[in-house]
Amino acid sequence: MASFPPSVNEKLIARSRPIGELLAPTSPFDKKCGRENWTVAFAPDGSYFAWSQGHRIVKLVPWTQCFNNFLLHGTKNVANSVNARLSRQNSDSGQKNKPCEHIIDCGDIVWSLAFGSSVPEKQSRCVNIEWHRFKFGQDQLLLATGLNNGRIKIWDVYTGNMMKVLRGHQNWVYGCAFSPDSSILCSVGASKAVFLWDMDKYSMIRKLEGHHNDVVACEFSPDGALLATASYDTRVYVWDPHIGVILMEFGHLFPAPTPIFAGGANDRWVRSVSFSHDGLHIASLADDKMVRFWSIEEDYPVQVAPLNNGLCCAFSTDGSVLAAGTHDGSVYFWATPKHVSSLQHLCRMAIRRVMPTSQVRNLPVPSKVVEFLSYLT
Repeated sequence: MASFPPSVNEKLIARSRPIGELLAPTSPFDKKCGRENWTVAFAPDGSYFAWSQGHRIVKLVPWTQCFNNFLLHGTKNVANSVNARLSRQNSDSGQKNKPCEHIIDCGDIVWSLAFGSSVPEKQSRCVNIEWHRFKFGQDQLLLATGLNNGRIKIWDVYTGNMMKVLRGHQNWVYGCAFSPDSSILCSVGASKAVFLWDMDKYSMIRKLEGHHNDVVACEFSPDGALLATASYDTRVYVWDPHIGVILMEFGHLFPAPTPIFAGGANDRWVRSVSFSHDGLHIASLADDKMVRFWSIEEDYPVQVAPLNNGLCCAFSTDGSVLAAGTHDGSVYFWATPKHVSSLQHLCRMAIRRVMPTSQVRNLPVPSKVVEFLSYLT
């Protein structure tokens, strides 16, 4: 189990480099309550960046355009970006060829967002649907929104039409995440809930049990072999979603609280977690004003970044940028740890993209290789 031991001097850990901001408009009459940025998400093809401020509305902006503005100016005001062009949201001309800024009204308070894709007949499932094969306007881009009433609404991003409603949570759905091939949706929420959904049948596969408090965020690894969940019990768990087993633990409070006191210290509540594109790094955001970058091969953070009042975080499609939303409605962006993956890990990811744990265990290979492929070493 990995944790952050007190012997590690956090001042010696590398600091991440900030690269840009999306600033919420402010005025002397604005109230802080209700402006919180509760969730952020990148589209799998890199076309859109989406975020919600805890209301009914989800805002979407073209990510390439946004990123280019960061390179030129460093900061972008939300009011000048989205609101000034919302009058074009009903104009469908050219939308299939080029992403444009628009909004989706979910009807209820939005706590979580997740992008996925829908490919006709799932014809590429046998070789896994890679995000770089996703073509804007040709494949269906899905958006899952977790709501305060316990429902999950699935939307077609291009048309803004609602496709399906999933019911199973008793109250708030704090987080959602699609598996890389979009065949599974994970949703987490109050009462320690971690649910896995079959997106072909829109039915529940299983519940994962292990956290000791509300679960607030989740994310699949890029090969679909791992699932990271973050909870108010101050822990991030890394699961094998195929068999429901906890493989790793990253602690934000040392020593970790016992289950009966798993509410944790207020400054160590973990708010969000995100898996990097390389499959080796996880970002977590906690109330101690720190963003941590973890390696699944290390026992402590490999990089940190300061952030006040952070609520959510997400890696960009290529893994080079981490976006984090805050209480004041703004979004901040950091450069992520640079790492060259080993050939062994790349081979493992290639195999796990097409092979669940049950099939890995039946491979006619040495047990050590099976353990490595199963992320047990």
